[in-house]
Amino acid sequence: MPARTPGAPARSTSRRLPATKVRTAVHAAEPHVRRTTGRPARTLLRSRGPVRRALAAGALTAALLATAGRLPAAAADTTALAGAPAASTAADDPAAVDVTVNAGQGLGTIPDTAYGLNSAIWDAHMNTPDTQDLVKAAGIGMLRYPGGSYGDIYHWQTHTAPGGYVAPGTDFDSFMGTVQKVGAQPILIANYGSGTPEEAAGWVRYANVTKKYGAKFWEVGNELYGNGHYGSGWETDEHADRSPAAYAHGVLDYISAMKAVDPTIKVGAVLTTPGNWPDGVVADGDAADWNHTVIPLVAGKADFVIVHWYPGGSDAAGMLDTPAQLAGELQQLRTELDAAGAADTPIALTETNSDVLMDTQPNALFAADTYLTALANGVFTVDWWDTHNGVGTISTAPDGATDYGDMGLLSSGGCTGSVCEPPVNTPFPPYYGIQMLSHAGRPGDQLVNAGTDSALVSAHAVRQADGDLSVLLINKDPSAAHTAHLRLSGYTADGSPADVAVFRDRASSVETGTGDGSSQPLPPYSITTVTLHPKSGTASALGAPRSPKVASVTDTTATLSWAPATGGTPVRYEVYRQQGTTSELLTGTGATSATVRNLTPGATYTLNVLARDADGRLSRASDPVTVRTTSPAESTCRVAYRLTGGWGSGFNAEVTVTNTGPDPIDGWTLAYSFPDSGVSVTGYWNAQVSQSGRNVIATPVSYNSELAAHGGNSVSFGFTGANSGAYAAPTVFTLNGTVCTTT
Repeated sequence: MPARTPGAPARSTSRRLPATKVRTAVHAAEPHVRRTTGRPARTLLRSRGPVRRALAAGALTAALLATAGRLPAAAADTTALAGAPAASTAADDPAAVDVTVNAGQGLGTIPDTAYGLNSAIWDAHMNTPDTQDLVKAAGIGMLRYPGGSYGDIYHWQTHTAPGGYVAPGTDFDSFMGTVQKVGAQPILIANYGSGTPEEAAGWVRYANVTKKYGAKFWEVGNELYGNGHYGSGWETDEHADRSPAAYAHGVLDYISAMKAVDPTIKVGAVLTTPGNWPDGVVADGDAADWNHTVIPLVAGKADFVIVHWYPGGSDAAGMLDTPAQLAGELQQLRTELDAAGAADTPIALTETNSDVLMDTQPNALFAADTYLTALANGVFTVDWWDTHNGVGTISTAPDGATDYGDMGLLSSGGCTGSVCEPPVNTPFPPYYGIQMLSHAGRPGDQLVNAGTDSALVSAHAVRQADGDLSVLLINKDPSAAHTAHLRLSGYTADGSPADVAVFRDRASSVETGTGDGSSQPLPPYSITTVTLHPKSGTASALGAPRSPKVASVTDTTATLSWAPATGGTPVRYEVYRQQGTTSELLTGTGATSATVRNLTPGATYTLNVLARDADGRLSRASDPVTVRTTSPAESTCRVAYRLTGGWGSGFNAEVTVTNTGPDPIDGWTLAYSFPDSGVSVTGYWNAQVSQSGRNVIATPVSYNSELAAHGGNSVSFGFTGANSGAYAAPTVFTLNGTVCTTT
């Protein structure tokens, strides 16, 4: 994201459509006026950090039930145990929400880099003891440096950033002192915009040879797609050629120079987030857009890829809907990597924040939802922008709180006019949204599938390494409480009180206590974690099989292999398909490989492998593998789908249909489906096109209804689509009911 230096005009950047994103540099000269402005100043965190086994049994439940029911605390019933029948259901109580958790559907193991945060060299407070303590208490495991777009003007040897402001006490060694005190890892931006591979290699040598910091993760530049090549520029890039191909070749030069110093480091390349500007934009002189140019050139050479995500939204409700889009956008990115033979390439989301109500409660909910959504879709680090950022445009949130337009987790104590932020290092609500993540899951725990029947409540679940099961619930309703009724599959709780943690609207700390393990009140605009404990003897001693590897895929089969489960002797392995929060058994075997058959051509399957012991108990699930079946190798029809242009919120595509069979066709119907429900057809030409949900039907116009046999001719038509997420290509086309080969 672009940085703003003190006194400089804000620069704009575009991701979906051009929009202004301002970072205000924080420096020592800013006034820190203690003043109450629309929202009481919050006190500093008074907590010993996240806990799993909470104290004060029953007290929190009583308070929450009183809030949900608008009853005195003494009247609240706190006697219900896990597994007891729910008092009501969503069918007879509009405030009730059914939450389904399938502990047998593994989504991935939480890495120690999962919960990340950006640090910026204009921030005079970034390395103070108070900041270090707060960052550690938030559970941060990754710290990014030197700060967004400053990465492309920063020279590490001189600790300078020409054209920008550098605060005292922010040099690399001071930053590494913070990293070490927090117990995190660094992720460092090597200067591509105004630097050289040799400068980057020198930084690696200093960090890992001279100082022995063991800095593992390195990015080659920041948002280089914003270098002006597409007409909207904010990122410094002094290269004569600013095309995506030039950047990709530059990445290879940086990788070569940096790994010559330390071959153990991981070096990443910058990509665009699918469905966000400039994804789909092809500049003059280029053969393809940014991702479809960079990925094939760096595939197998870059150790990871980098995306940023700043979703739009005109209000709190719209912003809180956007994390649901992120899953599809990340899946599309994985598809693009897969097409280049790099499906297993790790993904880093090294900047994210919202565009509205940045330091109020809605953004706390957004933060928790975004982190866990990204991690559940294969991202290995999510890095919030920013530690401190600075006061911006003042507005009011739906709950009446003052929003200071500050993208920082912690207040920088600045003022705009007569309105001043709380004192320096006062945590804003997103701080607690991130802190709540560690109540749900820590490194080594496994994310498992969860869902709800309400658009106002999001759910994420974690099967912890110690056997507990934690469910994180986000109530996005600003004015009404809801009651979550937990429905568990693949897990048996012991019936003891659940550990509960809650971050309420307008609160200045996280509350912990115990509660009912089957029915949980959710206050308005809140984040709640409910942690259940396993019933003795119900869990298998077997460890989870390792994440399966795909050996081969056809249009109807997929062959998988995996490392055996540990901790005992499995009698059988079972392969399950994830279908929402339900599981479908596809096949079983006594070996450590299997072929799944009777799959649908051109479909996507998310699969887990579980081991079964001699007592019939299932192990934990493996981490998932995603399989995309191909189109048929042979068919009597062929379809070519081509994206011809995109602009973030829309795109143009061309479809070419060929009859390769022995008989001519007079009158055709082509059917296909979009993988993402956020795509809609808004215009078309050379065909009649209709849409119902994700499904699209195209039929001929008067002059192109005939398709000659044996590929004697082809028919092409086009359409314009609108998208609220990624514009993923259809994978299955049927011509008059026959599944076609897709090229």
